[in-house]
Amino acid sequence: MKTFIFPGSFDPFSLGHLDIAKRASNLCDKLVVAVMINRSKTSLFTVEERVEMARICLADVPNIEVISRETLLVDLYQELGASAVVRGLRSESDFRYEAEMNAANTLLLPKYQVVFLPCRADLAFTSSSIIKEVAYYGGDISRMVVPAVEEMVHQKLLSNKESKS
Repeated sequence: MKTFIFPGSFDPFSLGHLDIAKRASNLCDKLVVAVMINRSKTSLFTVEERVEMARICLADVPNIEVISRETLLVDLYQELGASAVVRGLRSESDFRYEAEMNAANTLLLPKYQVVFLPCRADLAFTSSSIIKEVAYYGGDISRMVVPAVEEMVHQKLLSNKESKS
């Protein structure tokens, strides 16, 4: 059985993430969407909320499992007996970063494999950071996230603003 891992912080889970996950799920028997805990990033959402978002977005794809982990990706790769890691690419700079990460991970685990999937052209300039910034200033994020995630983003920003006042 081929198991692929699609790791990320998914803060929030975007239409770009959804597109890559659905396309990747067609390339393997099982896709594990791994919400990773990255101590160098400040997240808007808790890990539990990010897992919930991903599960809501991917509920209709039977061969996808959503988990969370705080570990090195190569350790998760070995734990799951994965065949490959899926990485979405939006731009040339994404490719450079991902190629460097692939090289580092291959040094740690020589059998490590990665599959790069280019994102859809209409989603090439959408990132979780942009989604949060647009939403913070009241902009329309409806073409960047599914409706349930849009509501979660607005609720989180509202509760953060209320707690600061």
